[in-house]
Amino acid sequence: MARNYKKEYKNYHSKTEQVKNRQSRNKARRILKSKGVNVKGKDVAHKNGNPKDNKKKNLGVAKRSSNRSYARTKTAKKVNRRS
Repeated sequence: MARNYKKEYKNYHSKTEQVKNRQSRNKARRILKSKGVNVKGKDVAHKNGNPKDNKKKNLGVAKRSSNRSYARTKTAKKVNRRS
């Protein structure tokens, strides 16, 4: 069965909280990019898992595979990521 992207957006991605999270993630990427960090082909990782916390010490660059490799729940174990 094919994914219904329109339904996914309507039910999840268009919610106010998720829009704010996405805006904050985009801002984090711009922050690191403006500091001269090479983020091409990589993810900007929030070390504490909070996408709204864009403090300098909380941001790092990680490979996409390692940054997206675990469930985002309160009890999930995080893998080691590069800073």
